[in-house]
Amino acid sequence: MSKQILPVYNKPMIYYPLSVLMLGGVREIQIISTPLHVGLFRALLGDGGRLGLSIEYAEQPDANGIAEAFIIGAEFIGDDQVALVLGDNIFHGPGFSKMLHHEASHVDGCVLFGYGVKDPERYGVGEMDEHGRLISLEEKPAAPKSNLAITGLYLYDNDVVDIAKNVRPSARGELEITDVNRVYLERGKARLVGLGRGFAWLDTGTHDSLLQAGQYVQLLEQRQGVRIACLEEIAFRMGFIDAAACYELGAELGKTDYGKYLMDIAANHR
Repeated sequence: MSKQILPVYNKPMIYYPLSVLMLGGVREIQIISTPLHVGLFRALLGDGGRLGLSIEYAEQPDANGIAEAFIIGAEFIGDDQVALVLGDNIFHGPGFSKMLHHEASHVDGCVLFGYGVKDPERYGVGEMDEHGRLISLEEKPAAPKSNLAITGLYLYDNDVVDIAKNVRPSARGELEITDVNRVYLERGKARLVGLGRGFAWLDTGTHDSLLQAGQYVQLLEQRQGVRIACLEEIAFRMGFIDAAACYELGAELGKTDYGKYLMDIAANHR
């Protein structure tokens, strides 16, 4: 079982990174997974048409590193710029969609997203100068130069495909995303956008963090009465599908709370 199929509170983990792409206006998506697990995602999401998306699937036979995604997906990317989000990352915060649209509208190089953490030595870390310019990138440094962890969301121009093809494997035999980002930094084309207070970034890569993420989502949904990473709602509010399609998706779920939520949203916006 792929961990990205596991539930984070009331929906599969993969819904959360997909919601990030959708909130950024991305409708053409390629999901890369192992040959063993690609079928699980295809069974769950299909071709994305019901959400107004176009979803393709590709296999990564071996764990050759995150940066291999750009080599595997070269044909899919074509001449376009590209967003990459890791399947176990959750982002949530006010104005997130607006920020993503803004950053994606003028990608010249790469755009990284940093998040302040108390244990930066566990992550890739970005250092900024007094003018807010990114000046260094380190991977899990023993003595971090800042507390800004590099999150699992990246925006790139089309040069990323050629850069990834020329990156050499690291000591652990992988094509490291940090090495791709360093090439952009050396070219003076890497920016780091800080996710400030009020934003949440959760990496669900461990059992404890998976539990904590579920508790976070549960708390917000129950207190606010809204759903986080509800793909059907996002598709409707982004204009990917209309109210009738949203209502139908809810009706298919019968009398579940999730289904009623979708039908209420659609009915109140007709």
